[in-house]
Amino acid sequence: MTYQDLKQEEQTYVMQTYGRFAVAIDHGEGSKVWDVENKEYIDLTSGIGVCSVGYAREELVSAISEQAGKLLHISNLFLTEPMVQTAKTLVTSCDMGKVFFANSGAEANEGAVKLARKYSYDKYGEGRSTIVTLKNSFHGRTITTLKATGQDKFHQFFFPFTEGFVYAEANNLEDVKQKADASACAVMMELIQGEGGVLPLDKAFVQDVASFCKEHDLLLIIDEVQTGIGRTGSLFCFQQYGIQPDIVTMAKGLGGGVPIGAVMAAKTCDSVLTPGTHATTFGGSPLCCAAANAVLSIVNQPDFLHEVTEKGEYIKKKLLEISHGTIKNIRGMGLMLGVIVDEEKRAELVSACMDKGVLVLTAGKDAIRLLPPLTITYEEIDEAIERVREVF
Repeated sequence: MTYQDLKQEEQTYVMQTYGRFAVAIDHGEGSKVWDVENKEYIDLTSGIGVCSVGYAREELVSAISEQAGKLLHISNLFLTEPMVQTAKTLVTSCDMGKVFFANSGAEANEGAVKLARKYSYDKYGEGRSTIVTLKNSFHGRTITTLKATGQDKFHQFFFPFTEGFVYAEANNLEDVKQKADASACAVMMELIQGEGGVLPLDKAFVQDVASFCKEHDLLLIIDEVQTGIGRTGSLFCFQQYGIQPDIVTMAKGLGGGVPIGAVMAAKTCDSVLTPGTHATTFGGSPLCCAAANAVLSIVNQPDFLHEVTEKGEYIKKKLLEISHGTIKNIRGMGLMLGVIVDEEKRAELVSACMDKGVLVLTAGKDAIRLLPPLTITYEEIDEAIERVREVF
């Protein structure tokens, strides 16, 4: 089918909840994708950070195919080896406690909220359930995670929202302390506010919040849905901030394209969720966990993670060399980058990049967001830079 054929049927049969680009993608390989008219694009979006090891990666395709032929799904009332192995790898890689598997980042964050509130209820009883999040944050699209998101524009239409969230200024310790009153049970943060504009938090601020939480027995929840699984140059971004969270959430890149999310708890709170208090039909399925194991076997290696950092620095350098002032700044870590441009020019620049065969994203008011596959080669980076040279 042509793009126009697909677009007509999409408008007829699919809810119009996305402002989609005028492209219909057919297939991919490495860091490149091709549309239904066979135009080639270098993809610097990776499905919004999902396709962490690129397209058609042999190890991932084989793991999924083999598991599909063996066991697609079984109830969580039974054990499976892929699920246990994924949990073991995650826990032992960062000295945490135990893992609960979900299907998405929003679900993982919902699980974190439940865990934090039950931890406080078990220990202190009622009246200690508020969770402090940061202004400009983003934590998901469910009713609860929309309310957890510290952006007013998301708090519309779907009333009543789940209560129990307050918002503090990022990098303002005193504001966090003020908002975390006697009703608080946790503080929840993204270490890089992705949807908010690729805004890394100050390291000293994060460490001070971690100390404050420990002192007052507030659980520290780190939302690594976008920053996790190697995206910033370490398996989890918190490992570069010198902290040990109580709860870590993840999704996106964990399955390499297969839907999976997870809540990982420290040893101090990994027994809070007990039988009957939390569950999901599809969470931890053998298929998704087989994919996650394949991704982790590739990504969770020191040399690989070091190269993610180096590639990020290389992209920054190359883009600034060709920008001629169009690019004001580039912020972020590893291969999670925000290219800062004039707000009024951004849409035109994104469209022009696509015309040149390079896919990019947006974030916040003035950022062109880059989330390429972690496996992108230097040759692909150079080709992408050359394609958009005239754009900048």
